[in-house]
Amino acid sequence: MSKTTPNPARDGSIVILTGAGISRESGLHTFRDADGIWATVRIEDVATPEAFARDPDRVHAFYNARRRGLLDPAIQPNAAHFALARLEAEWPGEVLLVTQNIDDLHGRAGSRNLIHMHGELLKVRCGACEGVSEHRADLGRADACPDCGHVGAMRPHVVWFGEMPLEMARIYDALARCDLFVSIGTSGNVYPAAGFVAEARSHSARTLELNLEPSVGASLFDDARLGPATVVVPAWVEALLAGAGTAA
Repeated sequence: MSKTTPNPARDGSIVILTGAGISRESGLHTFRDADGIWATVRIEDVATPEAFARDPDRVHAFYNARRRGLLDPAIQPNAAHFALARLEAEWPGEVLLVTQNIDDLHGRAGSRNLIHMHGELLKVRCGACEGVSEHRADLGRADACPDCGHVGAMRPHVVWFGEMPLEMARIYDALARCDLFVSIGTSGNVYPAAGFVAEARSHSARTLELNLEPSVGASLFDDARLGPATVVVPAWVEALLAGAGTAA
């Protein structure tokens, strides 16, 4: 796009949505690409409440493998993660980071005002008491809840298809107040996150997409910068903090 990149006032609030594309360059698989996770396993088999009720061992095995992959020392935050943490630390106004990713790379990079709307892979939840706890080992039906002691009710603390994402009231409140909404590395296929750009626009926020290629909802953005996240995100943050009028 050729329009000037929308920038908020120096004290304006920013809401940033990130998806799997921002973690791709850290070595984590995306979901909907031709070689993505959903090309090798069916959503209905591993990522729904019904799948867990039907075959908890299979679901645990799927998430145990993903958890071990995330804990591989080779998987580290990349330049895009660090740039967003820098923006939060240095921008005079509020910066809220909402991620669809269940990895912990934003937190490792230093982001603190952070919502994991789809949960966190390195946490588990008890179906008996709803207690949430950190967990880095494999998980199975024999594990007891560290809070209530119930055995057999532990599940990954992730939002499955058919479940409501987390902290939606807080997200929509931020979208209603923000001056700039930025979407990074998302396909635009999964709701409610895919609807955030329209929600922000309805409250007169400016909108910007940073992505490897245009998303499904690309026409809803005032401007876009296309390219690898490790290139376009740091460049945009640098320009924004420098007070530049564009993010080129």
